[in-house]
Amino acid sequence: MAKDKVPSTPALLALRAAKVPFEIHQYQYVDKGGTRVSAEALGVDEHAVIKTIVLETSDKKPLICLMHGDRQISTKQLARVLGEKTVTPCDPTVAHRHTGYQVGGTSPFGTRKALPVYVEKSILELERIYINGGGRGLLVAISPAVLTTLVQATPVEVATE
Repeated sequence: MAKDKVPSTPALLALRAAKVPFEIHQYQYVDKGGTRVSAEALGVDEHAVIKTIVLETSDKKPLICLMHGDRQISTKQLARVLGEKTVTPCDPTVAHRHTGYQVGGTSPFGTRKALPVYVEKSILELERIYINGGGRGLLVAISPAVLTTLVQATPVEVATE
């Protein structure tokens, strides 16, 4: 993908409409490469690369959890925090139906349906984060404060090493 050809995605449109300052970073997407590949390509700490995971409760209610690239979500702890029996990752087809994004390109901004968003609390303490801009190989650098102001992300502590 040429550096000067930035795709227009619902996420980028949502950020622009909200007048959020952001920088676009593109890299060569690698299937199943995860945040390690994007962090290496951008030369940033994987801890600052934030993954957007679409999950669902036992009664199939979808939600988004934002997590550091070098950490995992404890779905048991998240279920406890939410007062749910279980929370599990959505099937990619179901996640696409809820968000409008492909797995590997999911952003919490500009989703097809408004979903509750939860963010690992320590993400909000970072100076700058790199989060998906709505396409594979497309990250945006933003202030983490945008997560609570634009998508009303609720801070949680559900990370595991």
